[in-house]
Amino acid sequence: MSTISRRGASSPRELTRMSDRISFIYLERCTLHREDNAITAEDADGITHIPSATIGCLLLGPGTRVTHQAMSVLGDSGAGVVWVGEQGVRFYSGGRSLTRSSALVEAQAIKWANRRTRLEVARAMYRMRFPDEDPAGLTRQELLGREGRRVKERYRQEAAKYGITWKGRHYIPGDFGSGDPVNQAVTAAAQCMYGIAQTTVAALGCSPGLGFIHSGHELAFVLDIADLYKTEFALPIAFRTVAESPEDVGSRTRRAIRDEVNRVGLLRRCVDDIKSLLLPDVPDDPLNSDIDQVTLQGDHGEHLASGRNYDEGLW
Repeated sequence: MSTISRRGASSPRELTRMSDRISFIYLERCTLHREDNAITAEDADGITHIPSATIGCLLLGPGTRVTHQAMSVLGDSGAGVVWVGEQGVRFYSGGRSLTRSSALVEAQAIKWANRRTRLEVARAMYRMRFPDEDPAGLTRQELLGREGRRVKERYRQEAAKYGITWKGRHYIPGDFGSGDPVNQAVTAAAQCMYGIAQTTVAALGCSPGLGFIHSGHELAFVLDIADLYKTEFALPIAFRTVAESPEDVGSRTRRAIRDEVNRVGLLRRCVDDIKSLLLPDVPDDPLNSDIDQVTLQGDHGEHLASGRNYDEGLW
């Protein structure tokens, strides 16, 4: 088995693009090792080989152990690794970027720092979620009010469609079993959306804390992105899963989400949506680059070459 000292780090062009990866893999009560450039998950039933470069996010549940060599290949391949609690409802860690470029995070910071452009991005997010409405000119309070009404109406619609009694959204953080089956399914589906959003945000090198709708939390932007897909994917799948059977809704909902995400190519859409929100007018993809290009900032916004001493002056 090769070691870190003998292997060069993979470049972005050598790695599987985020949009082409498996959305997430959930593992529990197993030990993760490394064999060549794959990871192995070993439990009482045997050993499963998983190509590391095809993973978007690896969710490690209770009872998992991971070796240093397994983490090294996951890090080199840019896979997100998240330690989660029972039923996957608690989040403990993030991943590394698949890009060497800071273009997206710089664009994000510029749009976030200006109150006008921050609101423009929030309106664009609302338009993505509800394309039949025009949010132009709406204030933040109006956006939040309309979003709340639309989501509550969607809960009622899905409940009526599947003949489920809906008593409202109830979830106690850290107590997955406190809710009824449909609330458990909604929680599990929402956590899947958070995991997908977190992995994509990390892979693109964006800042998870600079949100345009949510704020005050280290994952504010992750929550923004996850909300883009909740009413379209998470809620219908959650209610359908409960309608099929109220038993074991957590794991069944996660599997249904995973299958649907892969079927519709949600990772590719998530990548494209983030790019369109932050860099809508850039024709080339600055993220798909092998070059580690580091520049210095001048007084007038120009980019200066790094690797030289400027003690003799800039010009």
